[in-house]
Amino acid sequence: MNIPVTSRIAPASRPLAGRVSLVTGSTSGIGLGIARALAAAGSDVVLNGFGDATEIDRTRERISKECAVTVSYSPADMSEPRSIGDMIAAALAQHGRLDILVNNAGIQHVAPLEKFPVEKWDQILAVDLSSAFHTTRAALPAMRRNRFGRVINIASAHGLVASPFKAAYVAAKHGLVGLTKVTALETAEEGITCNAICPGYVYTPLIEAQIDGQARAHGISRDEVIRDVLLAQQPNKRFATVEELGALAVFLSTDAAASITGIALPVDGGWTAH
Repeated sequence: MNIPVTSRIAPASRPLAGRVSLVTGSTSGIGLGIARALAAAGSDVVLNGFGDATEIDRTRERISKECAVTVSYSPADMSEPRSIGDMIAAALAQHGRLDILVNNAGIQHVAPLEKFPVEKWDQILAVDLSSAFHTTRAALPAMRRNRFGRVINIASAHGLVASPFKAAYVAAKHGLVGLTKVTALETAEEGITCNAICPGYVYTPLIEAQIDGQARAHGISRDEVIRDVLLAQQPNKRFATVEELGALAVFLSTDAAASITGIALPVDGGWTAH
């Protein structure tokens, strides 16, 4: 029987002090919220994603100053395996370790199966699923050397249930849940955990734009769009927040979550309880 080794003790307010995190797709939305939370908990952070270079640099500097941690940025393209490998190698070269990997990058396209563009299928599978394989594959050796690692895959309620017209997204997120389980099993005795967070609708600027667009398209109020269109499947009728997901990612990254591995945790207001 393996006896747990007493972990290092970090202040409760900064439980991730001394850790290094990399969050893909973290220049906005959910990924940025998770990156902020990890930094606030004391972790150095590597941001990744697309966007305006000046704004990304401002964001990086702001998080670094507010949280007193090192924040760097990689423009790696999550659809390109070589770019992903270079990103992980650069993070390890800069920090000497990589403790927490959050696979958040994702894209979406909606269309009926027979009209779904093949190039969109390939792109979504590359970004939403294959990128997590490439990052995890590259990060695991360093985690194994340190006998510590946290891999957190941002899946979706659509990793557990399906909706029409989202073939590639649903397939990718189901695959990501499967990859989570395999990673957890292969690393179970090495101080490494792998879990999937499966959000329903999360309030972000992209969602705000959808609300206005749907209201105009259907001639209904914002409240009706939120309750009867976007949140039709969510019993609690509220959006999750990026802060909630950030807090969950922090918890899963701490020593307190050492025995939580291989799960797909819905954060969906009861959607998958149907």
